[in-house]
Amino acid sequence: MELEEYWKKRDFEKTNEPKGSEKTSGGNIYVIQKHQARRLHYDLRLEMDGVLKSWAIPKTPPTEKGVKRLAVQVEDHPVEYANFEGTIPEGQYGAGTVEIWDRGHYVLTERGEGKLVFEIKGNKLRGDYCLVRFKGRKNWLFFKKK
Repeated sequence: MELEEYWKKRDFEKTNEPKGSEKTSGGNIYVIQKHQARRLHYDLRLEMDGVLKSWAIPKTPPTEKGVKRLAVQVEDHPVEYANFEGTIPEGQYGAGTVEIWDRGHYVLTERGEGKLVFEIKGNKLRGDYCLVRFKGRKNWLFFKKK
């Protein structure tokens, strides 16, 4: 599990974000957090490999087929972050308000080099979704499959 980057970016004496530990929930957590930082964006998180793999989505996540969104991969987060809501203080990494926009579980149906296909079972998002990475980059496309 790779939480070192997450830990380096935060001062846990100043932020109430979970520090996290190296454990899993035992399931396939899916959550999207609405994050009003410098710019409003949405953080997609999928429990995978003992952490929450995370992507920042600059626009509202796609609820309809055919709508594609940029998803920028960011550092892994601890599984406990799936329940985090609150305000990250000014001067801290990601300062701003975080609230849960959607949550549920997912079923991974395909995992390849630069491609994830999964069924989301959330409250707002339901159905088959895809993340496809641009070659050699942290930029991905996130969309609902046709």
